[in-house]
Amino acid sequence: MRELTVDMFSTLDGFGGGGPQSAPYWGYGGPGLDAWIERQLAVEHVMVMGATTYRTMAEVVQQDDDPSFARMAELPKLVFSKTLTPPLSWPNTTVVSEPIETAVPALKALDDLPMRTIGSATLIRSLFEHDLVDRVRVMVFPTLHGRTGEGPVFAGLPDVTLDLVGTETIDDRLVLLDYRVGERL
Repeated sequence: MRELTVDMFSTLDGFGGGGPQSAPYWGYGGPGLDAWIERQLAVEHVMVMGATTYRTMAEVVQQDDDPSFARMAELPKLVFSKTLTPPLSWPNTTVVSEPIETAVPALKALDDLPMRTIGSATLIRSLFEHDLVDRVRVMVFPTLHGRTGEGPVFAGLPDVTLDLVGTETIDDRLVLLDYRVGERL
């Protein structure tokens, strides 16, 4: 059975975007983060995203020359959308228009190939709401955006217990927290 992992990038106070440091990764990119991303992409998995993230990423990968983009094109991708229609410009992408509460359990039953989210805050909320998330990994960036932060990444998620299964420090600045999702409270 496939495991579904939600990956979230967050400021220390839980924001996913905006603020005074609007550079990629809030200006905290570096060789360690690049290596971590490469390691994640090297593992065979299915990328899972919503339509907004798909539109953004499909445009970015066509315009930029990041070395990770070639690998992302190779990986299978699932886009949950009722508005996108094939053919899509990003190779190896399948549109899933069925409701996630029926589509994801069926997809998880297919094989052992893990699924991982990329971006997609609205999709992540729905996945949590329907108890479909097996793991959540939060990359914490050392910045606070309490007054100017946009997109609180944990807002709207149901109350659940989390069991810590691992931590990793990256570039002596970033902390990855890896949790197995427990039961609803």
